[in-house]
Amino acid sequence: MRTRVCITIDTEFTIGGAFADPARHPVAEQNVYCNVQDRSEGLGFMLDTFRRHGVQATFFVETVQRNYFKDDPMRPIARQIVDAGHEVELHTHPCWDIFRHEDWRERARSAKRMDDFKDRPLNDSVALIEQGIATFGDWGLDKPKAFRSGNLQHDATLYQALARVGIPYSSNIGTAIFDSGDPDYRLYSGHHERHGVIECPVLSFSDWSLGSKKHMKSLTIAGTSFGETRTLLEKARNAQIPTVVILTHPFEYIHWGDQGLTRTRAHHVTQQRLRRLCAFLEQNQDRFEACGLVHALDQDATTSERNTLLDVSLLQSVPRMAEQVIYDKYGRWALNRQPARAS
Repeated sequence: MRTRVCITIDTEFTIGGAFADPARHPVAEQNVYCNVQDRSEGLGFMLDTFRRHGVQATFFVETVQRNYFKDDPMRPIARQIVDAGHEVELHTHPCWDIFRHEDWRERARSAKRMDDFKDRPLNDSVALIEQGIATFGDWGLDKPKAFRSGNLQHDATLYQALARVGIPYSSNIGTAIFDSGDPDYRLYSGHHERHGVIECPVLSFSDWSLGSKKHMKSLTIAGTSFGETRTLLEKARNAQIPTVVILTHPFEYIHWGDQGLTRTRAHHVTQQRLRRLCAFLEQNQDRFEACGLVHALDQDATTSERNTLLDVSLLQSVPRMAEQVIYDKYGRWALNRQPARAS
């Protein structure tokens, strides 16, 4: 059987610093399209790359932002993704719920943990997820079958909420990004059942160790070199891990110089990583299936207690660290030479 590789894209708008600074405001389409000189280097680049290599992906699309953006700018984005042949599933950032209140600026100054699912009451989580399900209906989309929480925040209550609303699949866990502290949810790979929901975590791995201490990373395009990703895919196949989940965002394919994303340039390192990954998957279709997460789990959602932690060598991770530091510094220098465009 082929190892299924699911590239998952959290597709969301940004608060843009509005909670901290009254002069700022949330940013909608530019956080997804990431236009650079009238060319979409975010969503547009990704869709073009996936089309060129025959890759199907899963876009986890955020919906609670509708409390702020009354003209519903995410609707055409979701439709564009579906029309391109990809899965659109549900993503929720609870912080957008504060915009239901006219005095949201005052509330934001005193609120704590606005964007957390961990320790959120069950009924609150249910209401947020049901808002997303209703939004999908408004957009003419099928009810979502998979869910991803904002910031990969999770606890047992979230899975109870997902079970209550009838969402069978989730990808809420990336241990290196957020650790709930509950060992039952410290999941690195594979398929796991929690409260009747099948959790397929973002693959987490070790990129270096010192004695018994292992440094953890989750498999992202922005934080992992192509060489490391290829090694992990080969090791996952050898370990018979059925599904590998990779995480990315549209805005990771640009550099930006301000929270309003008015000064931008293409991020050639992350773009090249995605191109090389998609080309690798296309060239190795006999061993790997590049597909959406729902497609993968609909084929086989068999769960197991196996929770394999993969690793890569320091010889691969050190060059990646150096490349990112150097290129990020160059990107900031290049951005500082650009004039801001009108927002």
